Amino acid sequence: MALNTVDARGRSCPEPVILTRKALEQFPTGVQVILDNTTARDNVKRFAESKNYKVAVKSDGEDFVLAITK
Repeated sequence: MALNTVDARGRSCPEPVILTRKALEQFPTGVQVILDNTTARDNVKRFAESKNYKVAVKSDGEDFVLAITK
């Protein structure tokens, strides 16, 4: 299953969390989020887990890819 992707690279918090929230409202089964800093990674992960989503984090060069699924 291909997840819808949110590219939040270059954005500072809370924007990545807001983008993720909006994407999950539109695609409640899950999304993929691409981030480029650890603060945004941690905040998006914490937000998704607080909404009972599973979060898998992997590093992709300088970026982080979060697969957020139910």
